[in-house]
Amino acid sequence: MKICVLGCGAVGGIFAAHLGGLPDVEVYAYDVAADHVRAINDRGLRLSGAEQFTASIHATTDPGQIPRCDYGIVATKSIHTEAAITVAARAFDGASAVCSVQNGAGNEEIIASHVRYVIRGTTFPAGHLIEPGHVGYDIQGDTWIGPFEPSHTPMRFVQGLAATLTRSGMNTIALEDARGAQWTKLIFNAATNPVGALTGLDHGSATRFAPTGELFDAIIDEGCAVAEALGIKLDQHPRALVEKGARAPGRHKASMLQDALARRQTEVDFMNGAIVEWGEKAGVPTPLNRAMWALMKGMEESWKRE
Repeated sequence: MKICVLGCGAVGGIFAAHLGGLPDVEVYAYDVAADHVRAINDRGLRLSGAEQFTASIHATTDPGQIPRCDYGIVATKSIHTEAAITVAARAFDGASAVCSVQNGAGNEEIIASHVRYVIRGTTFPAGHLIEPGHVGYDIQGDTWIGPFEPSHTPMRFVQGLAATLTRSGMNTIALEDARGAQWTKLIFNAATNPVGALTGLDHGSATRFAPTGELFDAIIDEGCAVAEALGIKLDQHPRALVEKGARAPGRHKASMLQDALARRQTEVDFMNGAIVEWGEKAGVPTPLNRAMWALMKGMEESWKRE
């Protein structure tokens, strides 16, 4: 079996490293960071933190070097989904399926415009890039995947990928309907990510500090109201994810805070922006999500003017 991971940074690196430990799986990683790719090919892909090991995989900055693959796993930032799947789509045919494990909502629609079968996915594991070839594994957790409904992806693709990921050490649950899992993570991210980015607080500190912890709750309530109006049954309350993240060892910085510290464009359009958009369609007001979106867009604009 051949699996291609698009985006081999934090979360993508965690998936690629685990899959690289399976003797019956060839892992191909596509990433635009040449120093990261070079280090992976020279020394292997190293994980440290929640787990510590090094895996041997094929990494490249050239999408033309990716062979035909049975599965694709898209783990890029949501803002890079279009660019990544556009250049890598040739590696996937009518017998392949491509799964998003990205933050936010809207990635599956982009992927489906380039490949036939698409899997809707969400994952709780989190990490950060320590140095080229070395990913810090901050938080462990499950992954949930299911067919992206408009693509009519057969369940056998979902079950096959879930079984392979679980064998690799990434516990993955195959679902007929993965929207509830995706929206649980979406609402969690929309609350915790912009607050972390705007305050500079790590996840645990923001959860335990009463003003920001209460803000988490209020933003979560908005997202839950939108999901309910859309008929989406959450698989668990997003507050459970907040508490789980807060109990993780160390000082995990949310991905949006990592982006803010590096002055990179964030995924706020796919998080708070998505909740605002779906709220408008469902007739549910989302003033706090709109405020988070506007503040983050303003921060991004300030970086352009520096």
